[in-house]
Amino acid sequence: MIVLLSPAKKLDFETQVPVSTQTKPIFHDKTNKLASELKKLSSEEIGRMMKLSTNLSELNYARFQSFNKSYNPSTSKQAVFAFNGDTYTGLDIESFTEKELEFAQKRIRILSGLYGVLKPMDLIQPYRLEMGTKFKFQSFKNLYDYWKVSVTEAVNDEVSKNGVVVNCASNEYFGAVDEKALTAKVVTPVFKEKKNGEYKIISFNAKKARGMMAAFIVKNKISKIEDLKSFKEDGYKYNEKLSEPLRPTFTR
Repeated sequence: MIVLLSPAKKLDFETQVPVSTQTKPIFHDKTNKLASELKKLSSEEIGRMMKLSTNLSELNYARFQSFNKSYNPSTSKQAVFAFNGDTYTGLDIESFTEKELEFAQKRIRILSGLYGVLKPMDLIQPYRLEMGTKFKFQSFKNLYDYWKVSVTEAVNDEVSKNGVVVNCASNEYFGAVDEKALTAKVVTPVFKEKKNGEYKIISFNAKKARGMMAAFIVKNKISKIEDLKSFKEDGYKYNEKLSEPLRPTFTR
């Protein structure tokens, strides 16, 4: 069983990492090629493409201009500690023991517009490039076109033919996986809140819950779909009535 997560726009490259383990992204060559193409863009072009403010456009222009192809640790940080959005608040990686971090390295994979697929301890540089960004370059129509085959093969390599992929990524990022080409079952947990008598997905809470589910799987060494139903973090409970076989739903 592996868990897929989305990355985060919000980054933290200031807080010191409590472990020394560092690994290199498996698609570093493809990342370097992509970074070289992005380096050709002006800050104005980046701003239009990503729909960013002037300040953010200039920041990300500077990031691509200074992108280091050699992955110098002084300018990089382990991905799971660098991402700082809602999902990573739920994951709470700082609470992991050394053994849990080792297990997370085997079980968690982060999908990325710039890096394709990341292990938690893979070094990344500050960047912003959402998978859904409409960046057309060379013969590629967009980032999905650039990454889909590589990402799908990487996911297949991680799980056995009868294995399980727990999709805790957003639709935007899971779209980089060719689900029909996967050899494993895909389970997508759903998290809902009761509002005005109805259960609804609240984006902020759902993102955080996906991170909590990933932590739950790692800390309890979950390997079976059935065992996901015991997830009871932060007031959530398995809701059998709203669930489907591959879409377990948790409500609160």
